[in-house]
Amino acid sequence: MAHNRHGSLNGSADPSKNPTHNQNGETEDIPSDDELSTTLTSIDQASTVSEIQACLANLTVQESKISSRLSALLASQDELSRELSRLDLIRARLGTQVVAARGLSAGMLSSASSTASRISSAVKQLDIEQENVRQTLSFVEAVVELKTCVLGVSGSMGAAQDWETAANYLARAALVPEHILHSEFAEEMVPTSEEPEPPAKTLSNAAESLCGLFLREFDKAAKAGDGENITRYFKLFPLIGRSDTGLEVYGGYVCRGVAERMRAVRGRKNDGPLFYAGSLSSLFEYMAGLVQRHTPLVERHYGVGRMVKVIDKLQIEVDTQGGIVIDSFWEERSIQRKLSDIKSYAFSFLVQSFLSTPSVAAGTTRSSSPRPGALGAARNSEDDNVDVKEIDSHLNELGVMISRWSLYSRFIAHRCLPPPTEPPNSPNGSPSEPPLTIPPVIRRSVLSTRVDAKLATPFEVMTTFFFRRSVEKAFQLDELPPDLHLNPSRPLTNTTTPYITLSVDDVMYLVRNVLKRSLSTLSSPLVLKIIASVKRILESDFVGMMERRMRHDSYPKSNNVNSPPPDDKVVAFSVLTNNLDVSIDYITRIISTFLEPSEDAHNNGPQQGGKEQEGLDTQFPFVGEADSVKGALNSLVSGFKLRAGNLHRDAVEVIFNQVIRPRLRLLMSESFSGIEYIIREGDLNNPHNQGEDESDGEGRGANAVTARFAAEFHHLVFPLKRILTANSYDKLLSWTAASIANLLAKRLWGLAGKINELGAIRLERDVSGVIGVVVREGKYGLREKFVKASEIVMILNMEEDEVVDVLKKDSEAEGDIDADGELAEPVEWKLTREERRRARGLLKHDGR
Repeated sequence: MAHNRHGSLNGSADPSKNPTHNQNGETEDIPSDDELSTTLTSIDQASTVSEIQACLANLTVQESKISSRLSALLASQDELSRELSRLDLIRARLGTQVVAARGLSAGMLSSASSTASRISSAVKQLDIEQENVRQTLSFVEAVVELKTCVLGVSGSMGAAQDWETAANYLARAALVPEHILHSEFAEEMVPTSEEPEPPAKTLSNAAESLCGLFLREFDKAAKAGDGENITRYFKLFPLIGRSDTGLEVYGGYVCRGVAERMRAVRGRKNDGPLFYAGSLSSLFEYMAGLVQRHTPLVERHYGVGRMVKVIDKLQIEVDTQGGIVIDSFWEERSIQRKLSDIKSYAFSFLVQSFLSTPSVAAGTTRSSSPRPGALGAARNSEDDNVDVKEIDSHLNELGVMISRWSLYSRFIAHRCLPPPTEPPNSPNGSPSEPPLTIPPVIRRSVLSTRVDAKLATPFEVMTTFFFRRSVEKAFQLDELPPDLHLNPSRPLTNTTTPYITLSVDDVMYLVRNVLKRSLSTLSSPLVLKIIASVKRILESDFVGMMERRMRHDSYPKSNNVNSPPPDDKVVAFSVLTNNLDVSIDYITRIISTFLEPSEDAHNNGPQQGGKEQEGLDTQFPFVGEADSVKGALNSLVSGFKLRAGNLHRDAVEVIFNQVIRPRLRLLMSESFSGIEYIIREGDLNNPHNQGEDESDGEGRGANAVTARFAAEFHHLVFPLKRILTANSYDKLLSWTAASIANLLAKRLWGLAGKINELGAIRLERDVSGVIGVVVREGKYGLREKFVKASEIVMILNMEEDEVVDVLKKDSEAEGDIDADGELAEPVEWKLTREERRRARGLLKHDGR
């Protein structure tokens, strides 16, 4: 039992708990130790004969099972014996082979193995000796080279005073490894009676001596302006291991040149509006020229990328000289006072225009405007506290100064780029240039902070003021186009289309110039701020002023309920509606010129700026700048489109509701007045029948309904069509067509019992004529609005079998079988099934 339990814990199957098979192939349960123990315990506890007999029967069953198991094991013993015999035979054969192999190894291979081992050891020992000899020889050669350099430096610095040779010897000595330079062998073999010091100390002293000498000679040549000697000694510093010292003194020399150049520039007479912009441009151009000319020399003698240290030195001088120019500009141009005046400017006209009670700024009535048709007030002298022309002049100078700083920063960024690296998986092996970022020398510079505080900030404030003040002045001097009226029989003498007020052209011109000047600064943070300001002013002031004038000054509302609005109100409101539509188109086109400049735009005239045509990716090369500027410009367009587009849609709806819609019901009534649609066959021969063709007064035959409707509709919409833009008129006509379609459908539903079969033919002709007149004034797509009316008259003119088929099935789900026996396309009815039944019920039958 213990043995079985042990085997079960180790993962083997417990035979007492698994079924076995007897000789007949039947499965037998093997009694477990627990069952036997339970049976024996039961015998001990049995107290009656029946209990003892039950235990005996149980033991008998277990005995038979154990006997069967033993018989099965004995039967399988024969097969196991046969397999063991086979293994014994195989082992005997393998033993013979093992003995043969051992004999072969001991007899034939042992001697060869020993010989190979001896040869391998000898070769390894020889390689070690050769390597030792090679290292010793290299060490000795290095010591010899070191001694030659020490003696050469000593000899060159003696009576010969050959500084180039001495520097070259020091450069050669610098190639000797440090462990050889400080080794005991070198310190023993290199010193001579002339140079008894250890070689390391001798070379160090020589380098220090030469460095002092080169510094003195370089300074002397710099003061004398001897360019040849400046270059001569500048090239020697890296040879003696003093590259940083050479770059330091060279940077100081170049800085002195920058200072002298700027003193000469400042000494000139301060004349012209761009004097300080020219001074700062001269500084940056001179600095860029120095870097451009001296970079090859520095990189050839000092290594690639070492020009950055000279740039760091130069930037300190640029910060000083540029700061002087900016401070002088700030004081001479009184920028602080201008900013204070701008912040105190109240924009009285715009503010009062947005008050709940309409009032005119400056205390002057609009009737006193300097031009007839003016919408704004006369300008008061108080509006000129800040001279806009002077602000514009300052903005030009500020823009030039900021753009020169941006170009200079871009130039320095390119010079500070690390060398291109070859991508690991590049098939052609072309190196990839790293992305352009603002270098630390620019980011840390004092001039960068001063440009932001004294150039960029005033530019932003002045640009925002200049644009808003110009928008205000444009509205003050705004006027409607002359000679506009709503008389369709009298032509318009003013042929300058589109009909908009002067403020639209003025403001859109300002938008383009402001954005163009801002983008020319090449400063993305500044451009983003100005675009946001332009967007805010356009949406709040420009569109807001249009909305205010529409609501309070030009709203087409009649004082009498039964009379149309005054013509002057309708004309003014229509022109303001055009303002919104044209402004959206102008803004879209202006921004597209900056986002996608045309290749031949520079041939359009001198007003086209070169930088505008470079493209934003070229103007803003730093990482992420171009994408942010493009996003801001797109946001300006989308925001203005949304704000102005909503107001434009509302304005068109107002024109429809106040001018068109009140007259449509009367127009429809007059067009169908006196027309009967119950026609007898005898009436067809009556030439005086009201339904016959009549002359329209122009020599053309036309249906009476169509002729009346065409004349009235033309008289209604033609005056507005002449004034409104195409987009505004299309929207107005769409509203009008939808309303006419509804009125026409209602009139058709009201003809129940007033139409017979002949009248249905005339009705279809009249409805088609009305639809044709409306569509002729607009686009063919307007027919979609008359689908219900067309379906009503179509059902009225169907044959009885066709009507039964239409009413019997839902043709939206099923198709008809055509003449070829194929399934035709189903008709998509706008009318519901009940409406189709109702439409057929309009027809009055003649009793046939």
